[in-house]
Amino acid sequence: MSTMKDKRVLVTGAGTGIGRGVALEFAKEGAAVALHYAHSGAGADSAVAEIRRAGGKAIALQADFRDAAAARALPGRAAEFLGGLDVLVNNAGITMNQPFLATTVEEYDTLFNVNIRAMFFCTQGAAEIMACANGGAVINVSSVHAYGAITEHAVYAATKAAIVGFTRTLSVELIQKGIRVNGIASGWVGVENQRQELGPRFDWQAAGLSLPSGFVGEPRDIGRLAIFLAGGESRYVVGQTILCDGGQTALLPCTGDFRKPMENKWGKGYVPGR
Repeated sequence: MSTMKDKRVLVTGAGTGIGRGVALEFAKEGAAVALHYAHSGAGADSAVAEIRRAGGKAIALQADFRDAAAARALPGRAAEFLGGLDVLVNNAGITMNQPFLATTVEEYDTLFNVNIRAMFFCTQGAAEIMACANGGAVINVSSVHAYGAITEHAVYAATKAAIVGFTRTLSVELIQKGIRVNGIASGWVGVENQRQELGPRFDWQAAGLSLPSGFVGEPRDIGRLAIFLAGGESRYVVGQTILCDGGQTALLPCTGDFRKPMENKWGKGYVPGR
């Protein structure tokens, strides 16, 4: 029997991409789901329709996460429909590439307000509900950008690194109220916005071969890990941000094609048999 059956779940940023996929995976496991969106109402509504056709319970809720008060109020709105709240998946976020010296205060504030400030206050609202019930689970979605660098992503990477620290510290405080907090650092996951930007001629299969996994991830890959972190089987996992990246951060750069045997033989004269 699914550990998510009859659980009540709020997923933020669920109108497109990873969040939408995560919400659908929870619904497949029997959870009732509230899908938050800021602008992608059509995507959230279509996911709700899909869940309801399968016999599940779901609702789409709009909130502008540039407004901290709206973020804090969202869990209460979700709990009113769901009849309570057991799981919060903090996925909402926006990205931007911009050279460091060209970054404006408005751009900086927008990313920090949506990516970390809204997460902070949304979790505050959810924790008040969970603490008055039987506890719950919070899963914060970060990124490999918290651990490795790509040019022109200074602001985005800073927000994702902040999520890792927030997750670790908050977990110690909220576990005392029966709420487990963990995170997922997502690697390359193919989503609608990327496919639109990269265009129809982009070779996704070839791109996947750059990863040890051999393929680019899908939203459901993040969803399956989120379900594990939300359930009782992960009861001893507290304050961790788990990388789900197809081995991207496991691979050292500048080492050539990892699928080919190494031509050079190291250890000559030092290691017996070499």
